[in-house]
Amino acid sequence: MTTSSHQPLSLAQYDISPERGFLPATDPLAQLPDEPILNQIGAELPKFLTARQFRSFVQDHQQLMGPVADDWGLDVFRCAMRTLSFSGHAYVWEDPDHPATLLPSSLALPWVAVAQQLGRPPVLSYASYALHNWRRLDPHKPIELGNVVLLQNFLGGLDEEWFVLIHIDIEAKAGPGLVGMLQAHHAARDNKPDDVLEGLQVLAVAQEAMRETLLRMPERCDPYIYYSRVRPYIHGWKNSPSLPQGVVYEGVADYAEQPQQFRGETGSQSSIVPVLDAGLGISHADDPLTQYLMEMRDYMPPRHRAFLAALEARRDEQHRPLLYGYARDRKTTHPELWTAFCTCVELLAQFRDIHIGYAERYIFRQHQSHASNPTAVGTGGTPFMPYLNKHLEETKRLILD
Repeated sequence: MTTSSHQPLSLAQYDISPERGFLPATDPLAQLPDEPILNQIGAELPKFLTARQFRSFVQDHQQLMGPVADDWGLDVFRCAMRTLSFSGHAYVWEDPDHPATLLPSSLALPWVAVAQQLGRPPVLSYASYALHNWRRLDPHKPIELGNVVLLQNFLGGLDEEWFVLIHIDIEAKAGPGLVGMLQAHHAARDNKPDDVLEGLQVLAVAQEAMRETLLRMPERCDPYIYYSRVRPYIHGWKNSPSLPQGVVYEGVADYAEQPQQFRGETGSQSSIVPVLDAGLGISHADDPLTQYLMEMRDYMPPRHRAFLAALEARRDEQHRPLLYGYARDRKTTHPELWTAFCTCVELLAQFRDIHIGYAERYIFRQHQSHASNPTAVGTGGTPFMPYLNKHLEETKRLILD
């Protein structure tokens, strides 16, 4: 086997939790220490936006927060990034018909400084929107629907809340599946078929739970509300018809007062599906969505991005994806292994299929009667519908031959 396949992978070294997956190991901070103005923004943002007074509030304050210190610690940086990211998007999109083309320095400077500390662009990304944006109602109960609420909203309301909480629940349910996947990988490397089988079975149980949560999206998130009141605020400023040049971050020396273009928040910035693809050995032929998904890795937390790359590098002696090659070679001697592997691939295909249905229902159908925000592209700013179907077919194809 290649050298990369000999090295065991540890979830902990990549800031991944066996219980929580890509969610943070400690519950996110609700507020920043000693930052009254930014904390006020976090608490009152829905009211500011309802009154269309957020831009005025920001313009009335020369300083929204104090200097960014290198020793704040990860939890504090994540908390600051969440509030600043929601603030930046609220400022730009407060009036959707007239988006702001310049972020004042009081907002731009701390946002860029905090983003640099976290290794992510200064834009609202999935990590701030979902991974680091929740609290438990009962801290002794699990991270799951019914016991989690959001720390930060744009407008608030059931539909916006539920849309994000579904993602958070899926992230938590993925945790044990990642443990199973790594067990299967390590056992394949050590030629322990029984342990490979056990790991694949654990992964499948987690995938089933993720699928069941995803199916619950329509319970409390209405397509019209999502399209007209949730979606507009998460758009970015790259490939945006409303902001063709991007947005100027005032006072940021590195940007030299030139407009910057960053993708908007999207579930494509979650590491779960790319990691399942990498772990199971599913590859996607080059197309605009594949290129876009590679770009989305720049918006992931750096260690999650590194985990994904490490998983992709795991190959057998024939340079095939490690787990796929191991299970395929034992179709005859250990048919239960190939069956378990195929089950995991089929479950991923089901997950993709449900997602495609939502894209059609929550975006394309809504666009027939509402032209309030661009729909030929996703919130990340790329055409997606034809390629989502292509990626689904590529997933299914892995186990057909």
